[in-house]
Amino acid sequence: MAGANRGITDLTAGKIAIKARGITKVFHGAGNAAFKALDRVSVSIRENEFFTLLGPSGCGKTTLLRLIAGFEYPDEGEILLDGKDIALLTPHQRPVNTVFQSYALFPHMTVGENIGFGLEMLGKPRREIAARVDEMLRLVRMEALKDRRTSQISGGQQQRVALARALAPQPKVLLLDEPLSALDYKLRKEMQVELKRLQHETGITFIFVTHDQEEALTMSDRIAVMSGGSILQVGTPREIYDSPDKRFVADFIGEANFLPATVLSASGDAAKVALGAGAEIVAGLPHGERPDGKVTVMVRPEHAEIASGTSGATLAGTLESAVYLGTDTHLNVRLGDGSSFVVRRQNDRCTEAGFVPGMPIGVLIRDGAAQVLKY
Repeated sequence: MAGANRGITDLTAGKIAIKARGITKVFHGAGNAAFKALDRVSVSIRENEFFTLLGPSGCGKTTLLRLIAGFEYPDEGEILLDGKDIALLTPHQRPVNTVFQSYALFPHMTVGENIGFGLEMLGKPRREIAARVDEMLRLVRMEALKDRRTSQISGGQQQRVALARALAPQPKVLLLDEPLSALDYKLRKEMQVELKRLQHETGITFIFVTHDQEEALTMSDRIAVMSGGSILQVGTPREIYDSPDKRFVADFIGEANFLPATVLSASGDAAKVALGAGAEIVAGLPHGERPDGKVTVMVRPEHAEIASGTSGATLAGTLESAVYLGTDTHLNVRLGDGSSFVVRRQNDRCTEAGFVPGMPIGVLIRDGAAQVLKY
C-alpha cells in the first residue's frame, strides 16, 4: 500500500477540528532497518465528531493517534488543530487528552481525587476543582463512589473514572486507544453506549482507535479504515459497510462474498455487470469511478436471498451446510465453479427452514445488492 494515500474524504461540511496532512512516520529498528508506519496520510476530522481509526494490528492507527497526542513526532507532514500546526508541540502544550488501554489510575487515591488530579497539576483553584469533579461524577454517573479508592471498584467503573479524569480539563479533542479491550463482552457493549452518550453530551471531538469492526460501526459518526500505513477509505458506518471501495475494506468489515464480473455498461453510480456464471445484475459503483472490463463485485450475505428454484436464480449451487445462529441461519452454498457463497437468512419462528445439505439451491441477487470494487 505504499505511495500516495487513497480514498480520502476531505470534509466541506462542519468546522474541522483536526487535520493531518501528508503525515509520514518511519521507525528504525535493529541495524537501522526502517519501517514506514504511516505513508503520507491525510485526513480531516470535524469538531464534535466521533471519529474512529479502524484496522488490523500494525496498520498505523495507534501511531497516528500518538502523533496527534504528541507522544511521537512526524518525519513529514502537518497536524493542524483549529488550523494551527501542533506537530512539534509537546503533549502538555496541546488541548488534547488521551485514554489508554491501561487506565493508569492511582490506586491509593479515591475516585474524586483521581478525577481532580490533572486539574491540580494545572494549578486550578480548589473550589473550581471540587465543582468540576462533581460535574464529572454526574456525567459518568458515579456520584455515590466519589470517596471510594479506585482499587475497590470494578473494571467498568475504573474506565468511567479514566474518562472523567480525561474530560475534566475540557480538552478540545479526546483520544481513545482501544479503551474497551480489557472489558468482557457484555460490559464492552454497555460502555459503547456510554461512550457515545458522553461524546454527545460534552460535544468534544472523540478520536477512537479499535480493531473491532462492531465497535466502530456502533459508535462512530465516520470511520477511517487503515492498512499498511495508509487510509483506504473514510465514510459513515453505512457507507463503509454497504459501499466499500476496495476488497480489503469489504473483507475487513463484516462478512462478504466476492464474485468475478465483467462491466457491460455504467451510468451514474451504478453499472450493469455480467457475473462469471452468466447472469446480469446492476451493481453500485465506487464514488467517481467508471471501471470497465474485468472487476470484482461484493455481496453481503444478508443482501442475497434464497431463490424458489435454481432455474430463475442468479447463481446456482449445492447446499453444503446450514448453520443456525439464533437470530439467523448461515447457508453455505458451493457454486458450480467450485467457489463458496454464504447467504444469511433471518429466522422466522413460525416456519421450518427445511434446508438439507446436498440439496440443489439457488441464490437471488437483486439489482443494487452488489458493489463493484476498485481493487
